[in-house]
Amino acid sequence: MSLFKSGNPTLSEKRFRDTILDDVVAQGETMTIKGTLNKFGVLFIVMLGGAYYSWKEAAEGGDAWTLILIGVFGGLALALTMAFKKEWSPYIAPVYAFLEGLFVGAVSAFFEYQFTSRQGGYAGGYSGIVFQAVGLTISVVTVMYLLYKFRILTATPMFKKVIIIATVGIALFYLVCWIMSLSGALLPNFLFQGSPIGIGFSVFVVALAALNLILDFDMIEKGAEMGAPKYMEWYSAFGLLVTIVWLYMEILRLLAKMNKR
Repeated sequence: MSLFKSGNPTLSEKRFRDTILDDVVAQGETMTIKGTLNKFGVLFIVMLGGAYYSWKEAAEGGDAWTLILIGVFGGLALALTMAFKKEWSPYIAPVYAFLEGLFVGAVSAFFEYQFTSRQGGYAGGYSGIVFQAVGLTISVVTVMYLLYKFRILTATPMFKKVIIIATVGIALFYLVCWIMSLSGALLPNFLFQGSPIGIGFSVFVVALAALNLILDFDMIEKGAEMGAPKYMEWYSAFGLLVTIVWLYMEILRLLAKMNKR
């Protein structure tokens, strides 16, 4: 049985074990938790820069859809590259963070404008939904970190198994919905509407994303204990960023549904 796993596909036991015999380790350059958090801070700031740029472009009437596509497909290409070339993470992860920012900023501007208009505002106005989503995301991440730090929630084998299965299930469901949308098929109403089922679904996904943070924290801690090479700090920081962005987007969707009621 594996000692540890993460629901985040970018952070897994095999990815860390594959790096243990790296020459960098032999030179004493190993991964640390503090180093990983520092790298995450860098990626987060870079992402904010990309988000600010795309938000500004969208607010001024720019081509927000193009920025979203660049962020999604460019980020996906870089994520796949890092999956196979983890040693390139120090160079690729910051670029990924910027592209992720383009996606997040443009989508956030869309939600902000949508609900400003719904309240009788104007383009570039302020509804507060994005501010609420950011605040809730920071709160959830902080709470989950404290729950992990004080071992109130631990990544037991059964806990990991349940979270991984649920995460894969949601990922497959979203993939099917995306393929359906490309073919012009109607998607389930609960994905967009503020019905009790729709809100319940979003609450479930938000909770799942939050619980994935426990697995990510555990994976980072175990990676440092295993003596993974220094570049895995960048790779781990990238993986944590993926989970937090997912959490933010799901919270934003949940708030949007609640505002529609």
